[in-house]
Amino acid sequence: MRALCHTSEIAEGQSKGFEIEGQAIFAVHKGGHFHVYRNQCPHLGINLEWLPDQFLDSEGALIQCAMHGALFLIDSGECVSGPCAGQSLTPLTSEVRDNQLWVTLP
Repeated sequence: MRALCHTSEIAEGQSKGFEIEGQAIFAVHKGGHFHVYRNQCPHLGINLEWLPDQFLDSEGALIQCAMHGALFLIDSGECVSGPCAGQSLTPLTSEVRDNQLWVTLP
């Protein structure tokens, strides 16, 4: 596992993208939990965001692909709307230790 960031860097209800060892990933802080995924839409394999750290829909309730508007559940990564419905984002194992968010890269 490697440290991704201090937990205070991602406010509740916000998201943040990272590039580590050539891999694009992002984290979402929702309901007191952190969810970390590969930054890759299952539809075309492209990054999800157009603007830095903008991974959520306007209500902050779902992860949204900026290209085709696909919507994903924050807690599971499952696509619930859009061209990849039924598919899922790739989750990464993560944990919080000593106010740091740690992640295991594939």
